[in-house]
Amino acid sequence: MCAPQRTPLHSRRSFRTPLRSREYSPRALLNNWLHILRQSCTAQFVVATRHQVAPLDATDYCWLGISVSHQLLLLQAQLGVRRRQGGMRLLLWAAAAWLAVGAVAGGGEQPLSRIAVERTVLAVDDAAHVKASPLVLGLQGENSEWVDVEFFHPNPSSDDWIGVFSPANFSDAICEPENSRQYPPVLCTAPIKYQFANFNNDGYNKTGKGHLKLQMINQREDFSFALFSGGLMKPKLIAVSNKVAFANPKAPVYPRLAQGKSWNEMTVTWTSGYDITEAVPFVEWGEKGGSRFLAPAGTLTFDRNSMCGAPARTVGWRHPGYIHTSYLKDLWPDSPYTYRLGHRLMNGTRIWSKSYSFKASPYPGQDSLQRVIIFGDMGKAEADGSNEFNDFQPGALNTTYQITRDIENIDMVVHIGDICYANGYLSQWDQFTAQIEPIASKVPYMIGSGNHERDWPGTGSFYGNQDSGGECGVPAQTVFYTPAENRAKFWYATDYGMFRFCIAHTEEDWRPGTEQYKFIEQCLSSVDRQKQPWLIFLAHRVLGYSSCAYYESEGTFEEPMGREGLQELWQKYKVDLAFYGHVHSYERTCPVYQSQCIVDASDHYSGPFQATTHVVVGGAGATLSEFTTSKIQWSHFTDFDHGFVKLTAFNHSSLLFEYKKSRNGNVYDNFTISRDYRDILACSVDNCPRTTLAT
Repeated sequence: MCAPQRTPLHSRRSFRTPLRSREYSPRALLNNWLHILRQSCTAQFVVATRHQVAPLDATDYCWLGISVSHQLLLLQAQLGVRRRQGGMRLLLWAAAAWLAVGAVAGGGEQPLSRIAVERTVLAVDDAAHVKASPLVLGLQGENSEWVDVEFFHPNPSSDDWIGVFSPANFSDAICEPENSRQYPPVLCTAPIKYQFANFNNDGYNKTGKGHLKLQMINQREDFSFALFSGGLMKPKLIAVSNKVAFANPKAPVYPRLAQGKSWNEMTVTWTSGYDITEAVPFVEWGEKGGSRFLAPAGTLTFDRNSMCGAPARTVGWRHPGYIHTSYLKDLWPDSPYTYRLGHRLMNGTRIWSKSYSFKASPYPGQDSLQRVIIFGDMGKAEADGSNEFNDFQPGALNTTYQITRDIENIDMVVHIGDICYANGYLSQWDQFTAQIEPIASKVPYMIGSGNHERDWPGTGSFYGNQDSGGECGVPAQTVFYTPAENRAKFWYATDYGMFRFCIAHTEEDWRPGTEQYKFIEQCLSSVDRQKQPWLIFLAHRVLGYSSCAYYESEGTFEEPMGREGLQELWQKYKVDLAFYGHVHSYERTCPVYQSQCIVDASDHYSGPFQATTHVVVGGAGATLSEFTTSKIQWSHFTDFDHGFVKLTAFNHSSLLFEYKKSRNGNVYDNFTISRDYRDILACSVDNCPRTTLAT
């Protein structure tokens, strides 16, 4: 949200200073600046429209930057500023204004959006070639394997790149022309990943010879590798490789556990290539070392017409496969279970996944060690370095690695929105579920919805932007299970032992009088604090407090209209902690109410509840967000780095909070809460119940 926008690589050449006049007056410099801005905006508009995405955010801020700069130029003329020093100062003001709006614009997280696939022209060169091996992947049942891609181009350049396409016959896709006078484009489907030909090939620009190692995951179809020249904006198809495929491309893959609607129910969701007309999905499961049971699974999918706009309906579309969910019920508290995914073909043959394991949830209120990971805005990244953009690799992969490494000491994960930043490129949902499989197959992986899952104009989202890339929430609510009464609304409560989690959906209206506000109050008020003393509120956008530079520019230090209607609920029902994503960094407040620290921030709190501590933990992978340089009274600890939070409830009286950096897993901020049940019952500011003098 608050991260500065970087210029896409394919556009950078357009932003060189366009005028080389010998006149270096302030007016000339400002005119040059305006010319650069106009080029920038035009380039962003062209990129957006070529991808059939309305350029609402980026170009609006571009033209706003031009307007600001132009007004400054007029002001210079009106004031008669002639001195070079004054003019340069004015230029700096204009630059600052442009950088400020650029930081707000954000976006651009999806690297596949930089490829103008529909502008591809055929330039096949018989002297060029691309070869991929091995031809068959996953012979031992693997769902991920490395492919060697060797290629040669007789006329190499630094703009050459390799695109990975799936299905392999990517040119067979039916493309619709934009108007009746236009021929249909050669290509109308984006690759699932790409890499520049000179990546780790220092001599490529001279010899034309190159080699890449790319990691493939099982995505239900075969693969081919295509060599392009002309860069990402004017691709020329030079050569296409042989086909590569997994031994069973339809195999059941990437299980995702989630808490069911009752404490003793675990759901298992997975993806396969089997429609219900081909095979019956089920889960074989049971206590470790005990009897085995078969649980049926339901099957969901969606088609292109379920998408709300481009690129999800156009170049980003790829069939999501079939999403199966099975409900494992009547589990014994804290007991270990094993399971495997199955499909029974119509001829009676059974297709199996490998075996997995999990531990059942504790009984609500059970006094035992319970550990939960919380973060937002992680996104996906590629271990082979492909699709790299805005430094997503270090954050997303490091966070995944640190959680995986500590998985035996984790009981549940909560990912509060901006899941994988597919932004309308549907292949990326498979990539993300493969990335988190070591985590989600072993512990419940609970998600919230963010702007990059839900927002699209005219679809009922609270915000009218296009951050979902036309997905409008459909992939998120299908690929992952949540125990919501209405999965499209995405708000729900879930209990884990001594924890109650109330997960809100900030892309729907949360203000007093709305359906969601009623849910929030019901979730907070219905918990039995003697059994579940740790009450946690979670939402994607910052409904509480953040010193992000963007929020400061709005004068709110929160999502507009955020805490005004909710802070009385948090105080009344004594919410211990409120977590948010959206801002890509870490911040912890003091226990704060109505913008005032009720008590000073500390590394240990004891005694009666005073106020809610608000935590921004949106730095799990996406491009980092800047903080304000102003001193904010309620802001206690900030970290401009990737990281996540771990909560450890030792018992009903003791909770440990730890913020860990993704780069090394070390703790950089922590505090503890110690209190008895009577401390929860005690009243503080604005939460004292009425009393009577009667006896």
